[in-house]
Amino acid sequence: MPASESSKISLPRGVRIGYGSGSVATGAFGTVPGLMLLPYLTDSLGIAAIAAGFIVFLPKAWDVILNPIAGRISDRTTDPRGPRRPWLLRAGLALAAGFALLFAAPEMATGLEAAWVLVLFLACATAYAFFQVPFVAMPAEMTSSYDERTRLMTWRVAILAFTIMLAGATAPAIRDAVGGRDGYRVMGLVMAALIAVGVVSAYVGTRRAPVTAPQPGAGSLRDQLRIVAEARDFRWLLTCFVIQALAVGAMLAGVDYLASDVLGRDGAATILFVLFVGPALLLTPIWSAIGTRIGKKRGYVASSVFLAAGALLTITAQSAPLAVVYGAVVLIGVGYAGCQVFPLAMLPDAAAVDARRTGSNRAGVYTGVWTAGETLGLALGPGVFALVLALGGYRSSTDGGVAQPDSALTAITLGFSLLPAVLVVLSLLWLRRYSLEAEDVDGTDGPGGALDESVSA
Repeated sequence: MPASESSKISLPRGVRIGYGSGSVATGAFGTVPGLMLLPYLTDSLGIAAIAAGFIVFLPKAWDVILNPIAGRISDRTTDPRGPRRPWLLRAGLALAAGFALLFAAPEMATGLEAAWVLVLFLACATAYAFFQVPFVAMPAEMTSSYDERTRLMTWRVAILAFTIMLAGATAPAIRDAVGGRDGYRVMGLVMAALIAVGVVSAYVGTRRAPVTAPQPGAGSLRDQLRIVAEARDFRWLLTCFVIQALAVGAMLAGVDYLASDVLGRDGAATILFVLFVGPALLLTPIWSAIGTRIGKKRGYVASSVFLAAGALLTITAQSAPLAVVYGAVVLIGVGYAGCQVFPLAMLPDAAAVDARRTGSNRAGVYTGVWTAGETLGLALGPGVFALVLALGGYRSSTDGGVAQPDSALTAITLGFSLLPAVLVVLSLLWLRRYSLEAEDVDGTDGPGGALDESVSA
């Protein structure tokens, strides 16, 4: 089918929702360990903070290496269900099983308990890579439509935002309601069940999705990574996204510090978290419509401006009324919603253009590199924020009751506001070089759109 015709085909709503439901799994696994694993290690298992930090960070570093490999393997998978869907079920159910065991360490010596968590978290990270990379790669093969991918991402981001709020609110509540190590065990089982629901829903929901016959590129993984690295538009987009992931990671790491040390309000951390993520539930369809009207790149720029402006406004947190700070975080959430929709919709465009030009399907490799970059950015964000705290003379304690010097309060505020704002603005220097438009992706004539339609037929 010529690209110009296939681009007009809309996916059934059931397929959009089915695909988006995979974000239940990614949202739960992406949120709960960040909230719960470090306290579990230090306050329940009695593991030293340095060792606990190593246990939490190592799987993130492993994913950076593994994601491109997972993409390469899924590119070369041959199955009647398509190259990606079998991995959703296999890796997704393995992830759910591993997550249930992660917080269920039996009573052992401290060193053995630490080893239990490290091995299980590495296993979860491995399963997650083989679920997430094929999952993110699917839109490039489900539709050739530039606008349809944006609509597909609308469902995905909306479900992701809802899951982040649901998992982030209920996981601590379950732990506290049950209490002790049993609280963590029950919480792990509930979250594992939630992950399994998302996995099965995504697998079943995409059974009617169009499947592109796999045509994996020739050469070794190293050769394909080199080719992907030479794709200029993808490189500019990825650089922008990673820098913004670094900014978001720093802000998320600073939520609790801003709430407790700067605002000094009980429950403020929960409110800030909801205000940060909540707008995505309402505004994702609006950003999608804006992108259809003005283009994904312009929509991405606009949402980035909202994100940077909201971050910069929180620089007043030490002196402004609480309502102003909350309003600034809402503005951050407005921008954050768009900054999730547009890059995730632009990624399959870059992979699809590469496939049309070369006749080789490297969507998995593209996605593997993308998710590795995202993981790196989100992992570095808390580290950069911690460095800002150290420069400000932040005082650590065992009970959080130490009064912080003014320099530390300023560091918290700047780490949450000025630092992310500068990073987001800086990221636009790379985004402005991105040049793919609808005519390039759909294969129609236009600036840069003279693609070989015989390849895409």
